[in-house]
Amino acid sequence: MSRMLNLQFIFISSIIMIHYFPIAISTKWCVANTASTNVQLQANINFGCSQGVDCSQIRSGGSCFSPNTLINHASYVMNAYYQSHGRTTEACNFIFGNTGMFTTINPSYGGCVFRS
Repeated sequence: MSRMLNLQFIFISSIIMIHYFPIAISTKWCVANTASTNVQLQANINFGCSQGVDCSQIRSGGSCFSPNTLINHASYVMNAYYQSHGRTTEACNFIFGNTGMFTTINPSYGGCVFRS
C-alpha cells in the first residue's frame, strides 16, 4: 500500500512540476568580443545600422548611449542584428570573424534593453 502511495505521489508531483515549472530555454545574446579593435567595432556598428538595425538608441539621448563606448554601442547593435536576422551563429560573426560572442547573461542595463 505504501509503495502505491509513493508512486502516486511521484506521478502527481511530476505532473505539477512539468505544468508549473516549464523547462528553461536558454536565451542567448550576441555581444562584442572584448578582444575586438576599435576599427572592428566601428565597422560592425556601421554594418548593423546599414542593415536595418534601429541605431537611434546608441545616439546621444538614446537609452543605450551611456556609457558612450564603442564596445557598448557595438554590443547593442550586434545583438539587435543577431536577434532580427534568424539568431544564427553567422548573424553574430559580422564583418571581421570572431568579433561577436554569445552570452547567456542578459547584457541589458538601466533603461537600455537588449532584445532577446
